[in-house]
Amino acid sequence: MLSDEQIQAVQRIRWYHRIELGDGVVTPGVDDSVATFGRIRMPDDLTGKSVLDIGAWDGFYSFEAERRGARRVLATDSYCWSGPGWGSQDGFNLARKILHSRVEDQEIDVMELAPERIGVFDVVLLLGVLYHMRYPMLALDRVASVTGELLIVSTQVDMIDVPRPALAFYPGMELEQDPTNWFAPNPAAMEGMLRAVGFQRVEMVSPPDLVEATPEQVVSRAAAFHAWK
Repeated sequence: MLSDEQIQAVQRIRWYHRIELGDGVVTPGVDDSVATFGRIRMPDDLTGKSVLDIGAWDGFYSFEAERRGARRVLATDSYCWSGPGWGSQDGFNLARKILHSRVEDQEIDVMELAPERIGVFDVVLLLGVLYHMRYPMLALDRVASVTGELLIVSTQVDMIDVPRPALAFYPGMELEQDPTNWFAPNPAAMEGMLRAVGFQRVEMVSPPDLVEATPEQVVSRAAAFHAWK
């Protein structure tokens, strides 16, 4: 049972993820993590697998991978844990303590990922990160280098009516009024980019929502992909 002190600690933190901590307590995150979780199609059974969660923030997906049997989970982040935004590592640390989790953590930027730094993982999660990268192909190179079997990507997509591989560039605050959003590929580009960095098979497991937009309006649309080495 959660203590009064733990419940008060939960209330003091500004959360992004909604994480079930037990006794009916759910962190008040701004992201409906359970609702979005189904889109990424994480394998139900991760028994014996090593999992890397890139951009973990509060750790919802890290703790879920552990719950599904992963033998080792490493949560990494940089921007959300110590960057200029409103995020912090406080939520992750508190949730890990309350859940008695063994998830490891390492503060490291996506561009610093390398086998000699963190090792190679069976399953890698890159969720809600790619469109924040100024150099998306280089970022995917780094991610591919630490992926042993399966990469799961959830990202914003754009230009879905263009059949050729294409990326939309946001030089300002066109996407969600967020200056840290830089690029969004269309599905053809996402598949091509993943193949270009060494993945042999790519599948879009959750297509983007079809919504109407005007030329002046950038609509937020997410899609999820699985890529196998």
